[in-house]
Amino acid sequence: MPKLVKDGVIVDDQWQVLPKPEADESLNVPAGQFIVPLSVWLAQQDKLQARDDIGVWLDADEAAEQIGAKANTLPVIAVNFPTFMDGRAFSTARLLRERFGFTGELRAIGDFMRDQLCYLSRCGVNAFQFADAELDLTEEVKSLNDFTEYYQACVNQPIPLFRRRNP
Repeated sequence: MPKLVKDGVIVDDQWQVLPKPEADESLNVPAGQFIVPLSVWLAQQDKLQARDDIGVWLDADEAAEQIGAKANTLPVIAVNFPTFMDGRAFSTARLLRERFGFTGELRAIGDFMRDQLCYLSRCGVNAFQFADAELDLTEEVKSLNDFTEYYQACVNQPIPLFRRRNP
């Protein structure tokens, strides 16, 4: 079974990410725990919302507002990195947590790097599914603690340093 990093621990990945269908193709979502593309979820929302084993993944060019307040009806939302240089998923993750109050698993998928894990966690991402299944995840987990102190407020530390120093 594939592994991922979730909440700083290496765990079995219970979810399978479904690829985007071709433009003229309709995707039949089988039974089981699947993370479907946003376009599929939007097209089949009435049918899929009744299931508790469906998550949604957003591509870099898709906005958190497309899920909006319905985010908390989903057990998992994934944000995709088409390339490690595309940082739009950072903003999407933060919006899902702060604006829409998403409290479920927020997963990074696609082409992100170990150096980005610490920053992704500050934006609210708590699960990391690496594209390279051969990576030593024990080394990747260490990146979550690259820094011990931060000046700015963030999703997982809402009080800035100057307030923590002078309560």
